[in-house]
Amino acid sequence: MKLTILGTSCSIPTKERNTSGYFLRIKNHGILFDCGEGTQRQMKLAGLKLSKITIICITHWHGDHVLGLGGLLQSIQGLDHVDTLKIFGPQGTKQYFAHLFDSLSFDLKISLDIHEITSGIFYENETFYLETLPMKHNIPCQGYSLIEKDKRRIHIKTLETLGIPAGPLVGKLQRGEQITHKGKTVRPEQVSRLEKGKKFCYITDTLPNNNAITLANDADLLLSECVYDHSMKAKARQHHHLTAQQAGHIASKANAKKLVLTHFSARYKETSLLEQDARAVFDNVISAEDFMTFTL
Repeated sequence: MKLTILGTSCSIPTKERNTSGYFLRIKNHGILFDCGEGTQRQMKLAGLKLSKITIICITHWHGDHVLGLGGLLQSIQGLDHVDTLKIFGPQGTKQYFAHLFDSLSFDLKISLDIHEITSGIFYENETFYLETLPMKHNIPCQGYSLIEKDKRRIHIKTLETLGIPAGPLVGKLQRGEQITHKGKTVRPEQVSRLEKGKKFCYITDTLPNNNAITLANDADLLLSECVYDHSMKAKARQHHHLTAQQAGHIASKANAKKLVLTHFSARYKETSLLEQDARAVFDNVISAEDFMTFTL
């Protein structure tokens, strides 16, 4: 699983930072979380192909999180091998897309499978599942978690010792099924171990709330907004955003392993103060920069 940071600025792009966009690659899926203005250009600069996007998850419909959607979709529909794109977002997402297409001369050639979500698991395949909970903003806003399913790692040397050949029997063991080989029962735990899947969580544009803690529970990487430093907590509350220290509290209460700060106000030319604020309550903190990558 690899996360690429495409934009770390709140509200407006700056010379150093684009607006919100994060691309998570897992197996043959590419999930784009938010699509601020200029996101498709950021993807090209990062060496990411638009054709790799299979799912788009929208947190909410403020411009700095969605203004890149029109251009992105126009570019994607020119790619012959993209047929259907799954899109998930908060209440009102279908209507917003209808307005978007009405406002442009848009000859849509791909199928968009659009879903409005509120809470719980909303997508699942053989490799991972996606979960959401509502955040506390001034319009409907969703937080997201991607949870990789546990993987069974086969001990090749043990198979060789038992004389189990590569093939269907190994496949059954890989799936956690018991087999019979040469008259003997072989259980999956005898020849393998379960490796716990990784968890990624993304929360943005919210006041502190219990849903954020629940969604981020035991996350290997929590990507959280921190628009302001803690001295500006009154302003953060006024605009329904988190301070860096509040993001740190969420990470701590959720038992997250790593906190990555993002969505910075343009007032901060550098982010050491924000990191310092978060680190006062949570140790493993880093400030994201555009084009930074994280491997889980």
